[in-house]
Amino acid sequence: MKPTFTAIALVAACASGAAHATAYPERPIKLIVPYAAGGTTDIIARIVGTRLGPVLGQPVVVENRPGAGGAVGSAYAAKQPADGYTLVMAVESSHAVNPNVYLKTAYDPVRDFAPVSNLADVPNVLVVNPAFPVTDLQSFIRLLKANHPGKYSFGSSGNGGLSHMNGELFMNATGTRMLHVPYKGLGPALNDAVAGQIQVVFDNIPSSSGLIQGGRLKPLAVAAKQRLKVLPNVPTYSEAGLPAMNNPSWFGLGAPAGTPAAILDKLNHAVRQVLAEPEVIAAIEKQGAIPAPTSRKAFGDLIRAQNAHWKQVVEDIHFTRLQ
Repeated sequence: MKPTFTAIALVAACASGAAHATAYPERPIKLIVPYAAGGTTDIIARIVGTRLGPVLGQPVVVENRPGAGGAVGSAYAAKQPADGYTLVMAVESSHAVNPNVYLKTAYDPVRDFAPVSNLADVPNVLVVNPAFPVTDLQSFIRLLKANHPGKYSFGSSGNGGLSHMNGELFMNATGTRMLHVPYKGLGPALNDAVAGQIQVVFDNIPSSSGLIQGGRLKPLAVAAKQRLKVLPNVPTYSEAGLPAMNNPSWFGLGAPAGTPAAILDKLNHAVRQVLAEPEVIAAIEKQGAIPAPTSRKAFGDLIRAQNAHWKQVVEDIHFTRLQ
């Protein structure tokens, strides 16, 4: 039986894709971070990107595009050519939380992106200004309840971001209220917490770690399965009596939908190689995070599952979706 034209075309396309992947990359790769410099997403991106470049043979250039809780940079990345030369940090905030708290977004976290791999699982941490008159999570909750709702404020990476929604989840679980102050990334929010302009940030460990170690911020609880080596005296949310908050975050890597599978496979292999390097492992663990590479399919499954989870959270806490 003679091969059909369709079959011949399919074989030719596969051969062309494989040849393209063999040559890839032939120029620098842009890695979009949809948050400001200094936040957790930026830190993880730079740790991995610094080594991903040499492994792939071309520089990986981090480009920060903050705004709208990760929506600005993510929407930009989704519209770039699907050729492997634009990657994006696909993280819980931008790819699971944001699409479920806004009524309309300029991108679909599943349809518009091709998953490459998860990079790291990152414990969350509740930090306050050192002058804040609390010693632990329970005294913090008591203080909030003893004062009027607008007296204290918490900062976030932007409306609809993970740090914002963790604050909403916290207030719903504890029956407290604080004023929410959105920023264009966690870096600026942390700076204002240190300066005392706001009192509280629901952050991730990597961006707060140095400030905590330097005594410029005070941690009250962490979202992790067990106490962290970098913060052995800080209880988990579960230990402190608030298990609903005890969920670490994930930070991964994606590409625009339609990126050839052979290129995605090459990127996945390179990520796994980078995350197996002792220096990279040490750098990520120093931040209080855990290297967590996955297959492309497993990362895609995680994104879909977490979208379902946050959709349910938004409903459970009766959160009014944002315009």
